[in-house]
Amino acid sequence: MPDSTPRITFGPAPITIESVVALAERRAGSRLDDDADWRQRIDRGATAVERLLDQEGRIYGITTGYGDSCVTAVPLAQVEALPRQLYTFHGCGLGRFLDAEDARAVLAARLQSLCQGDSGVRLALLERLQACLAVDLLPRIPEEGSVGASGDLTPLSYVAAMLCGERDVIWRGAVRPAAEALAELGWTPLTLRPKEPLALMNGTAVMTALACRAFVRADYLLRLATRITALNVSALRGNPAHFDARLFAAKPHPGQMQVAAWLRTDLATAAASQQRLQDRYSLRCAPHVLGVLADSLGWLRSFIETELNSANDNPLIDPDSGEVMHGGHFYGGHIAFAMDSLKTLVANVADLLDRQLALLVDTRYNHGLPANLSGAPAERSMINHGFKAVQIGASAWSAEALKGTLPASVFSRSTECHNQDKVSMGTIAARDAIRVLELTEQVAAATLLAALQGVHLRGDPLSAPLAAMVATLREEFAPVIEDRALDGELRLCLERMRTRSWDLYPD
Repeated sequence: MPDSTPRITFGPAPITIESVVALAERRAGSRLDDDADWRQRIDRGATAVERLLDQEGRIYGITTGYGDSCVTAVPLAQVEALPRQLYTFHGCGLGRFLDAEDARAVLAARLQSLCQGDSGVRLALLERLQACLAVDLLPRIPEEGSVGASGDLTPLSYVAAMLCGERDVIWRGAVRPAAEALAELGWTPLTLRPKEPLALMNGTAVMTALACRAFVRADYLLRLATRITALNVSALRGNPAHFDARLFAAKPHPGQMQVAAWLRTDLATAAASQQRLQDRYSLRCAPHVLGVLADSLGWLRSFIETELNSANDNPLIDPDSGEVMHGGHFYGGHIAFAMDSLKTLVANVADLLDRQLALLVDTRYNHGLPANLSGAPAERSMINHGFKAVQIGASAWSAEALKGTLPASVFSRSTECHNQDKVSMGTIAARDAIRVLELTEQVAAATLLAALQGVHLRGDPLSAPLAAMVATLREEFAPVIEDRALDGELRLCLERMRTRSWDLYPD
């Protein structure tokens, strides 16, 4: 990574969602804070654990078994062996593996939590986690197997195992045994101290990492959906008066007002439609649909960033008094609710854009555009079908997105001998949110290309922002004159979307 790359500092100060995503996307590096007081606090926490062991204190997960087995005492002769047992028996994750970006985000989220200084871990553990980020040594984490309390135990066991030179990692773009990667780096595998496997595993880092990435995608999707709506209003010769500032002053939800303001800017040169006094709801009510997402981003950020910058394992260790505090901070309820809510917010965007696309292709509602947005000349119009299948696909993706909004957090299951008898399902909610985002982005890609075709066929002058967007898109997406397979272009559109390639609205 070049020396000029910005670096995120892990330490006592909070970090943001955007910091995690920048690290995940390799747009930023990392460093540990060099503040002496903070480093001493970390050392005091680790020393407090060692002192308790010397005093033969009774500490959950250190001198006892785990979970319901907390009533089982572990003799001091076995305490050193217990850490490996924890990450070993949790090595049962299944499903797809998190990609490299997600794995980096997980490391960042876990590191920031441990940097709060309440987890009783050594500075050496924090240094190794940061070093993994620096050299891009990543745990290979299966995404299934967490109920979201006691945290993300099973997926985070793959982080603990990597640090100890076990299981597989992603190293230099390939899946490799962790022991081989550590040897190539010249690193000695860590031997975890008694509190450290719990500190690594008994927390919410996986769900929080996924939530950070979902948030940034949803924020960009909001802006893109607004721009697509503006293009569709133009293509359908809609009525720009629906977005009058005076209207929205009468119902002043801030996010709704912001979306309407963006639309006014994009439609500044449009004349009020003489064809319809009132457009159909998917155009007229777009600020009201998108505004709910816009107005929710603030509290979603609060939930996610509070979790990100928290100590969320159990037990916590007061580094000053040495007191052990047994609690339930591993419970991912805030992330679960945030992600269950985000699923619904985003699926409504899919539904909105799908309805706009349905208007574009239907000659009953598109105000004179060709059927299915076909650009074929008259002599070939009868055999060309334009965006007909694209609209069918968008309908399928929308339906699946809507189906995916069933809240995960209400499906708590009593597990682990009824010790974990109420769990958050936060990681499942976060994974669901990512899937709903994927499907909605597919709908957005389809509707964007259709909107681009619509404004081309209409031929009306566009405002400067819309004209600039169309010019950018035209560099890669040509008008559809004769039918062609559009899957490659849809995938390219998704790639541009997911890398946030288009500048949309300034903050």
